Amino acid sequence: MSGFDGLHPALQHHIVNTLGWKALRPLQEQAIEPLLAGHHALLLAPTAGGKTEAAFFPILSRMLAEEWGGTSVLYVSPLRALLNNLAVRLQNYCGMIGRQVSIWHGDTGDSARRRIISERPDCLLTTPESLEVILVSRRWEKARAFGTVRCVIVDEIHAFARDDRGWHLLALLERIARLAGGEPQRIGLSATVGNPQELLQWLTGSSQGKRSLIAPDTADFTNADVTIDHVASIDNAAVVISRLYRDQKRLVFCDSRSEVESLGRKLRQLGVNTYLSHSSLGREERANAEAAFSTGRDCVIVSTSTLELGIDIGDLDRVIQIGAPWGVSSFLQRLGRTGRRPGTIRNCLFLTTSDESFLRAMGLARLWSEGYVEPVRPPTMPLHLLAQQLMALALQQGGIGIESWREWIGNMPGFAELNNTDVQAVVQHMLAAEILSMSDGMFWFGTKGESRFGRRNFMELLSSFTSEPLFAVRYGRQHLGSVDRASFTLRHDKPPVLLLAGHSWRVNHLDWKNRVAFVEPSADEGTSRWLGSGQPLSHAHCQAIKRVLAGEPSGGELSKRATATLNRTRQDFHWVKLDGTSLVTEREQTRWWTFGGLLANSGLAAMLRNIGVKVGRADNFAIRIEDASMVVRWDSIMESLRAIPHEDILTPVDPKAITQLKFSDCLPPELASKELESRVTDRAAIVEILGQQWISLLSNQ
Repeated sequence: MSGFDGLHPALQHHIVNTLGWKALRPLQEQAIEPLLAGHHALLLAPTAGGKTEAAFFPILSRMLAEEWGGTSVLYVSPLRALLNNLAVRLQNYCGMIGRQVSIWHGDTGDSARRRIISERPDCLLTTPESLEVILVSRRWEKARAFGTVRCVIVDEIHAFARDDRGWHLLALLERIARLAGGEPQRIGLSATVGNPQELLQWLTGSSQGKRSLIAPDTADFTNADVTIDHVASIDNAAVVISRLYRDQKRLVFCDSRSEVESLGRKLRQLGVNTYLSHSSLGREERANAEAAFSTGRDCVIVSTSTLELGIDIGDLDRVIQIGAPWGVSSFLQRLGRTGRRPGTIRNCLFLTTSDESFLRAMGLARLWSEGYVEPVRPPTMPLHLLAQQLMALALQQGGIGIESWREWIGNMPGFAELNNTDVQAVVQHMLAAEILSMSDGMFWFGTKGESRFGRRNFMELLSSFTSEPLFAVRYGRQHLGSVDRASFTLRHDKPPVLLLAGHSWRVNHLDWKNRVAFVEPSADEGTSRWLGSGQPLSHAHCQAIKRVLAGEPSGGELSKRATATLNRTRQDFHWVKLDGTSLVTEREQTRWWTFGGLLANSGLAAMLRNIGVKVGRADNFAIRIEDASMVVRWDSIMESLRAIPHEDILTPVDPKAITQLKFSDCLPPELASKELESRVTDRAAIVEILGQQWISLLSNQ
């Protein structure tokens, strides 16, 4: 008996006759039995691997067989665009069996929201922030809204789990479970990750039901056409793209929005049919570009990671990567955009534009060829999220008991693992700072809390992240997108010209109060800015780069230019040894080359300072030693470092950096620093580095 035979007969009929499917994919077959049995589950598959249907069909079957009523399914995604893209498909599936789907996120109009409140769809597509809005809103009757929830499907769960939005989501699911009066089934959909069992455990939170990991080995990701070329500049990359793969659809990934705009402009100047997509483009502008690209041929869409997730832009012929992404998982998502049609193979062409991005690509390809995928690790010590949830619960319930809050969210793993002394310190600080007040054993907002978070109906309280301070850019009534205010300080002699959506726009007027820039088309060359920087490289990624420099082969094929660049770079790093670290004095500068990753090297630099060694800048690969005389006593320095207890290894942070935690002002300063320090310390990598041998040498004197 196949899994398909277990589905409700009405759904079977529509899969065969309405959709015209001849068979289910392996993931879809394997998911049916455990999901029909109510198991919590994690479904793993590459992009376009059929994960949505694998989760949704068994749940629709349960909806029919068990006669679920009201809003019984929540479908949660990290991106509004992904929900918009999924809505038509899921509405079709639900419509086949007489059920309804609605979408609720920040772009949903008020009339649509009123309709959802009154009609209660069977399935609600939403984001964590919109769930929080519903939970604290007075417009919703909470028991009616969530009392019938039987299942929560979380799309792209790896994107949630790696940052505080994941903890926020889990806390919301704990609150919804309490309102539902049971334990809604939790189903996560993810691309390949290095620690799937841990991710499944994280997803299920305090739930007690059975768990299933569903990950059929349907794809060998090392069976792909991966090539690395070194082109040295964006201008050269544009020329290569304009000449390669003509008459094919090409998706080009860039590291930044500025790079997307620059490359898009240059491709258009070369006569290439080019579309752009990034988070600061207007929703309509981005949707139009993606729709046009999905139906076209001989065209290019240039994007940041916004198209890395499962938004459907049709069948692709080629993926081209400018530089390199920051992890194997991200690369696999991009690689998985290709090779969907029978007879085609997954492919990716790296066009590196700097020596740093070349090394990043080489290390990434090495890890990929070995089948490595980095694990997803949730951020540690979410104390500031606990503060946010205390306030949100008070808003939801009209006040929350000084101990009863634990019944709502206390069992969520991120909060359950917190030190109770730290938890009490947070509560006392919020009371002392008048962020919270207490009366008759109940928490409510204090005067400072009302002032700080009460504006715009507590909107600042409803998300776990801080939005960039961007200016909206408008041409007439058209919203083109957003840019950072730094874009308006680039020129002083005449009005600034922006580059947005691949076109130049002259600024006519700036409304600084409302952060709006009014523009008109311009023939001049424009420039736009957005804040942001590259991510730290992982220890595993840096070690892979080291292995390639030491002579191990890279993954994929190398162009002639890439081969020449690799040979030259290996000569520059001729002293690299596989089995140790290196102290290299070159041009009167000494560096300790650990290839440990930025987090590990920052921690090691702090440890060196604590024992009196003068050090300068630490980066992903090395730490600068300011006093070269220290080299002669490096053995004793290493012994001192190795003697530090592992639990005392902690990377200190600048007190100003705690503003990275959105609700840091709800924490005592020392606890905010402790939380951030725990997040930037790669203790395992530091211990590994200290366990290695070291060599010292002079180079190029």
